[in-house]
Amino acid sequence: MAAALPVDVLTVSYEEFGAKGDGVADDLPAIVKAHAHANQQGLPVKSKPGATYHLGTRALTAIIATDTDWGTSRFIIDDSGEVENPGKPLFEVRSLLKPVPLEIRSLKRGQERLDAKPETECLVYVENRDRKLFIRRGLNRNDGSPQKEVFIVRPDGSIEGGIDWDYETVTRVEAKPIDEATLFLSGGIFTNIANRAQKEGYWARNIHVTRSKTVLDRVTQHVTGEGESGMPYSGFLSAEQCARIMFRNCVIDGRKFYRKIGSAGGSVAMGTYGYRADLVLDFRMSGCRMGNDIMDRSRWGVVGTNFMKGVLLEDCELSRMDVHQGVSGGYTIRRTTLGHAGLNAVGRGKLIVEDCTLRSRSLICFREDYGSPWDGTVLIRNSRWLPPGGSSTLIMFDMSNDGRHDFGYPCSMPLVITIDGLTVEDSASKGIAFFGNPFGSSGGERPFPYRPTERIEIKGLKTASGREPTVSTDPVLLESVKVIR
Repeated sequence: MAAALPVDVLTVSYEEFGAKGDGVADDLPAIVKAHAHANQQGLPVKSKPGATYHLGTRALTAIIATDTDWGTSRFIIDDSGEVENPGKPLFEVRSLLKPVPLEIRSLKRGQERLDAKPETECLVYVENRDRKLFIRRGLNRNDGSPQKEVFIVRPDGSIEGGIDWDYETVTRVEAKPIDEATLFLSGGIFTNIANRAQKEGYWARNIHVTRSKTVLDRVTQHVTGEGESGMPYSGFLSAEQCARIMFRNCVIDGRKFYRKIGSAGGSVAMGTYGYRADLVLDFRMSGCRMGNDIMDRSRWGVVGTNFMKGVLLEDCELSRMDVHQGVSGGYTIRRTTLGHAGLNAVGRGKLIVEDCTLRSRSLICFREDYGSPWDGTVLIRNSRWLPPGGSSTLIMFDMSNDGRHDFGYPCSMPLVITIDGLTVEDSASKGIAFFGNPFGSSGGERPFPYRPTERIEIKGLKTASGREPTVSTDPVLLESVKVIR
């Protein structure tokens, strides 16, 4: 998919609307006007090579609805002083198509068709505010999120993306027509002078995508000016409630993280994501990197997502890939290196790690604050696990659920784990266990059972020490898990 604009295409420039591009004058008002004109006329936008656009501190958002080529232009985002509204994006990639009415009273998990038949393919968001999911446990505990998801409905009523949950009632429906053409946003080198704010709240000051069928290509962001305190950002490249999104060949710096007192009264981290996606169907990252050291533990994990359907990460080098509040429909990591914060998983379906290098403490972490659920299978193929040095026992699949907390859904360990080619650097450790002690050591009632793994199938597992991994010290797993070599 080519992102560059043909040289003979009439384009809109920021200079036509008063931008100076000198790195000093506030060019955001001119940029807003340029994109508004381009959207009205259906014209692409091309910035001036060599220009440096200062984006100021005013609460303005440029709406991008046509192809945009920033090339080698530079942009300055200075958050070191007062900012009018830090929660607003600087750019929003948005469809100009209007939402359409769609009535849905209830849904069943796995449903493949609706009675409703829209005129065009639509991205549908549904919510049941009366049921809560992902009721978080731990220092950041909360009351959960309303049951919600996105899917595509075609003009014949068929559904792409499946239905993840049973909805006895649907309290909110939004249907957005999907544009026929893919929109390309390419280039641009952004320098963000970080905030030093004390008032709590996530900052945006970012590029926010709500349009389906969008490719962000070769966008770069560098971060400077981080101090001893500051507020986190919600993701410089951010996609929300859309489908068929690709981040390609982008470079985003990982940021320092700060601390606050969490809902349980303890100290918790306030982390910033460089790449962020929420309620996205078919999300892909290809050739993306973190701009600094992926093993720098002072930097927050650079990718965070929620309520996803279909995630593919390929040819990337990042500190972390995380699906907080779930992914379904496939979670694939291919030809990718992940650093200190590793690979985190919550959800259902097939989790595939292929031709990858993982450098985190565990090979895969199934997040315990959401119950460590993976309702499906895991495949590890032709990969390397290079955990940091230490003398303790390495836990390959990190998970924990003592069966005493209601997360809003049943929880289970992966049903089947297949290892087909894995090399582990374990020479400094006391050995490897596939699992730790996920059910906890205390007895008593477990009103919300955690289903154990049934079997592990192994072919081509090599350890530097030459030792075979053990299953676990947990008696439940020792009895239930079959290891097939």
